[in-house]
Amino acid sequence: MMAKLVVLGSAFAIPDENHENTHFALVGDHGIVMIDCAANPVVRLKRAGLDFQHLTDLILTHFHPDHVYGTPLLLMDMWLMGRQSPLRVYGLHHCLQRMEDLMMAFHWDEWPNFFPIAFHRLPERENMLVLDNADFRIISSPVRHLVPTIGLRIESKTSGKVMAYSCDTEPCPEFLRLAAGADLILHESAGASVGHSSASQAGGIARDAKAKELLLIHYDVLHGSTERLVAEAAETFDGPIKLAEDFDTYQL
Repeated sequence: MMAKLVVLGSAFAIPDENHENTHFALVGDHGIVMIDCAANPVVRLKRAGLDFQHLTDLILTHFHPDHVYGTPLLLMDMWLMGRQSPLRVYGLHHCLQRMEDLMMAFHWDEWPNFFPIAFHRLPERENMLVLDNADFRIISSPVRHLVPTIGLRIESKTSGKVMAYSCDTEPCPEFLRLAAGADLILHESAGASVGHSSASQAGGIARDAKAKELLLIHYDVLHGSTERLVAEAAETFDGPIKLAEDFDTYQL
């Protein structure tokens, strides 16, 4: 089976009835890696045709509510449905310490027969190995947002293709280096502001990184037509550009 990216949510911080907050799954032959955790994760996975029991790893890019708020529900639901296999959770210390504090507010240490969770704290430095399994090799670099945040470079072991994910960031050289030569850049397009990027700026990053294709995500679903974002990105990038929609699937 070819590895694939499954978009579980594509909206910026404020979702609507058709777009959940941005998070997605990397699906391989040997398991699922989820990037960020919003909404009702077990339901989103099920709607995408994915089994939560195949989830092996969760990467949390930063501690903002729209990127992590589904985590306590995910852990509780998997526990209530009898999960026994371990889950590995990765992120910066800033994020994981707050996540552990949040889980302690629910007294998760008292939940009987809770499945094992291993928290892996990532250094806030460029080109740090996050995981290297049979399906994917993933490295992280810090990007420039309002709190400590990581972008990701994901290599598919089956195809050799590379996807780079900006997460929430203003244009920065750290992500440009991380994304160099990527087959696909998945870039936020919430709008030009401190800690965020516009679609036009995302196009500029894709151009400068010499990427083959650009996929826009984490965009404003409330104000105006989303179709304009592809046109804006095309002003700075002449390769293929698409707008991610919830439950879209892309081969990696």
